[in-house]
Amino acid sequence: MSVLGAILAGGQSRRFGSDKALADLGGQPMICRVADALAPFVEGVVVCGHPAPPAELMSVEDKPDPGLGPLGGLAGALFHARAHGHAGVLSVGCDTPILDADLLFHLGKANRATFVTDAPVIGYWPSALYDTLIAHLATDPRRSMRGWTTAIGADPIALPRPIPNVNTPEDLALLSRSG
Repeated sequence: MSVLGAILAGGQSRRFGSDKALADLGGQPMICRVADALAPFVEGVVVCGHPAPPAELMSVEDKPDPGLGPLGGLAGALFHARAHGHAGVLSVGCDTPILDADLLFHLGKANRATFVTDAPVIGYWPSALYDTLIAHLATDPRRSMRGWTTAIGADPIALPRPIPNVNTPEDLALLSRSG
């Protein structure tokens, strides 16, 4: 089963104050750390919603329009996956640079929509959900990942501890110090 990896990176980084996807963590942009963590579990990695990802990463446009948040990025990834014969998408956020390999392995082997309860941008989404997601975006003005997971009856995965998420420079500094 072919799975496409998608890094959702379309946010405005308001709390961070600059482009957090490109923020340095251990000598590497966070988005590249995420791509490296994701790569062993997928057949290719794309970046959704970021205007200028690093050259080694392929960019995919949000669907149906830019500026729709993580769901627009996910729709873009599902469109790309379906067009290129991938059964599904394994999505992660650009601001989650520390990802558990066992979790990524488990999600990459899922056969139905599955997400992490504390971080719903991290999940597996069958490519067949593209049309359903486009219809959802047209009718749900909130465009929330949690609303989407509820609407499709996605399977939740509760983790024993939260995945580190970088939203502020302080979060990045704390993560840098912890190793």
